[in-house]
Amino acid sequence: MPSYILTIDQGTTGTTVLLLDQSGTLVNSVYSEFKQFYPQSGWVEHDAQEIWTVTRNLIKQILSDTATSANEITAIGITNQRETTVLWDRETGEPLYHAIVWQCRRTSGMCTQLKEQGLEPLFRERTGLILDAYFSGTKLKWLFDHLPGTRERAAKGEICFGTIDSWLIYKLTGGEQHVTDMTNASRTLLYNIYDKTWDNELLETLDIPHECLPEVLNSSAEFGKSELPELSDIPITGVAGDQQAALYGQNCWEPGLIKNTYGTGCFIVMNTGEQPIESGHQLLTTLACDAKGTPCYALEGSVFMAGAVVQWMRDIALIESAAETGELSDTIQDTNGVVLVPAFVGLGAPHWDSDARGIITGLTRGASREHIVRAGLESIAYQSWDVMQSMAADAHLQIKELRVDGGAAANDFLMQFQADLLNITVERPQIIETTAMGAAFLAGLGANFWTTSDIESIRKVERQFTPNMAQRHRLAKLKAWKNAVERCRSR
Repeated sequence: MPSYILTIDQGTTGTTVLLLDQSGTLVNSVYSEFKQFYPQSGWVEHDAQEIWTVTRNLIKQILSDTATSANEITAIGITNQRETTVLWDRETGEPLYHAIVWQCRRTSGMCTQLKEQGLEPLFRERTGLILDAYFSGTKLKWLFDHLPGTRERAAKGEICFGTIDSWLIYKLTGGEQHVTDMTNASRTLLYNIYDKTWDNELLETLDIPHECLPEVLNSSAEFGKSELPELSDIPITGVAGDQQAALYGQNCWEPGLIKNTYGTGCFIVMNTGEQPIESGHQLLTTLACDAKGTPCYALEGSVFMAGAVVQWMRDIALIESAAETGELSDTIQDTNGVVLVPAFVGLGAPHWDSDARGIITGLTRGASREHIVRAGLESIAYQSWDVMQSMAADAHLQIKELRVDGGAAANDFLMQFQADLLNITVERPQIIETTAMGAAFLAGLGANFWTTSDIESIRKVERQFTPNMAQRHRLAKLKAWKNAVERCRSR
C-alpha cells in the first residue's frame, strides 16, 4: 500500500498542500490564495480563520484528487510564514483579532521607544534579534494593549498566542495541542535561543503573560495527532518556519553551508552549527535544524528587493513578464556601466540605511532598455553578495558553495551572474521550492518514514553554475556597485 507525507506550506499570500511518496516524488499539490487586509498605511493583516478554512479545504481536495485515504498518510509536516501573530480563545478556538502579519509595521513606534529606553541590547543578547516590528513580540503586546481584558484572561490560561504553525496545529488536533517548534519560537523576541526557553525578563518587559505561550518542541518531533475525519489519528511530526525549512530542504546540515531563497526578497541563511555567532553587521542569530531535526544555530540576512525588482520593471513597462529578463539580458554583453540600486524601501545589511533611495547610475546616450533590465537582474545578485560577505566575515568561514531555491532561482542568467560575482559554485536542486520539501523531510524523519541518508539521496541537483568571469572584470563590477550604493545613501 502506498505511503505518503502530507505537507502544509502556509505562505504569506496563499497556502499549498502537497503529497510526497517514499521516493520523495511530488505526487500532487494544490494551492489557494486568501485575502490580504490593509486597514491602515503600513498595517497588514490576515483572517486566521480563513487561513484554516483554506487549509482544511485544500487537504480535502488533495485527498479527493489523488483518491488517497487516511491510512495511506504516514505523517503531516507544516511550514509557515514566520512572525505572523495570532491570538485566540483556548476553549472556543475563535481568533480574537485578525492575525498581524510579519510585514506589518504598526509597532515601529513601540520598537523605537524600547530602543530609547536602552533595551535593544537585552533583546539582542537573549534572542539574537534586533528590536523591529518584523518580529512577533511587539505585535503580541499591541494586541494585549488594544483588546481590553485579554491580558488578564491570558494570565488565567484562557487565551492562546501562536505563530501560524501553532494555530494550524491547534485546529488540526481539535484544540488538544498548543505547541510550536524552536525555529518559530526563535523569531518571537520572547525566546532565549541560548537557554532554549521562554525568557521571563523579556516577557515582563513587554507585559506578556507566560500562560498564553505554546510549548516548544524540536522541529522533528510529535506535535500531536490530527482529529480531522479525513486525517484521523495521523501524527504531525515535522514543523519549521519557512526559511529554516528551506535550509533543511537544501540539506544544509553542516556549519558553513548556506542557502539563498530568491523570492520577493532574498533570505540568506547559513548554518553555524552548535555555536551561536553574534553578528557585527546586524545579521540575525537564530535557530535552525541539524540533520536530526534538533536545534543548531544559524545566521540570517535579508535582501529587501529581489523578485520585487522584476515586478517593478514590469509595473513601469520595461518588461511584460519575468521570463523576459533573462532573455533580454542575454542579448547584450554587459550593462556598459549602468548600475541599478533598488533601495526602494532603504538598504538592509550591511548598510542599514532606511532613508536610502533607489537610483540608476552610469546612464549614457547609449544606454538601452536591455541595459537597465540587465542591471535590475544584476542588482539581486549584488545585494546577495553584500549579505554573504557580511556572513563570511561574521562566521570567519570561507563560503565555497551556495544552494539556491525560490522562483527567481529558475533564471539561468541570474544564477550564472551570482556564481560569477561570488566566485563560487551555485547549486540549484531539481525542486526549487525547497521550503515544503524541508517540512516534509522533517516530518518523514520524525515518523521514521525516512532516514537522513534517504533524505540526502532524495535531494537531487538539477544544475551547477560555476564562475567564469575574469577576476579583473568581477572586481570592476563590484567597484561600480559599491560606488552606486554610496551615491544612494542618505548620509
